[in-house]
Amino acid sequence: MQVLDELDDLFGVIGLMAERLRNTVIALAAVGIALAIEFGGVLLAFRHPPLALATAMLLFVILLYRSVTATGYALSRSSSGNYPSSL
Repeated sequence: MQVLDELDDLFGVIGLMAERLRNTVIALAAVGIALAIEFGGVLLAFRHPPLALATAMLLFVILLYRSVTATGYALSRSSSGNYPSSL
């Protein structure tokens, strides 16, 4: 029985190490993708400035739209009656 317990612990440790390695690989891939996108944006800005400006403006408008249409925490709290009606 002790041998089976030791094998169970061994497999558990291997699983934890594999999970840590998987998380590290995913984080490195995310950083690599972000750097590739930034590098692509810089190349686009040097090669085709009007297209880069149009892309940046489109992304900015999308960001503004999302920030305006998102329901905020303060709005949901004030409608529940936790704040005075004058706010």
